[in-house]
Amino acid sequence: MRFGKDRSSMETKTKKSNVYSLAMTAVMTAVIAVIAPFSIPAWGEVSFTLCTFVLYLSPYILGWKRATAATLVYILIGMVGMPVFSNFKAGLGVLAGPTGGYILGYIPMVVIGGLVIKAFPTKRAAQIGGMILATAVLYAFGTAIFCAQTGSTLERALWVCVIPFIPFDLGKMVIATTVGPVLRARLVKAGIDPES
Repeated sequence: MRFGKDRSSMETKTKKSNVYSLAMTAVMTAVIAVIAPFSIPAWGEVSFTLCTFVLYLSPYILGWKRATAATLVYILIGMVGMPVFSNFKAGLGVLAGPTGGYILGYIPMVVIGGLVIKAFPTKRAAQIGGMILATAVLYAFGTAIFCAQTGSTLERALWVCVIPFIPFDLGKMVIATTVGPVLRARLVKAGIDPES
């Protein structure tokens, strides 16, 4: 009898987790798609946006796998024509253009940041370090494509596409590592494991 109850409880938790996973992955994709188009034009090709903040936060809520899935779906719906990229742009041409690498770079950024959060769930310094590393990969990937597309020097590309954004991204990391663990703790308390 006890075994049957334990099994039933486990099945209920699994079902609850699966429903949560599907619902929250869809919601997170929608949140990214709503926030990303709103941006403040910078003096270069790239605009200031809150998209990276949502991506920093998503692994806390979804776990790294589902956070990556939400990011992929966001990119795909933008690629097929929904105006969800910065400044309400859309289409394959955006991804293939000079700043497309910064959008595609969201994928490794979420994977790296999410894996570090999973490995060090209670160590904020490690999480910030992981986000810095993840963002550096995003910068490197995007800048390499920007230089290849425009023929820009590395120095100019860094000044236009990277350096102005560093303070803002660091601020987003601080906020994400403050809010994220609180949200995750509440999910775990409710019987939902974001990494399951």
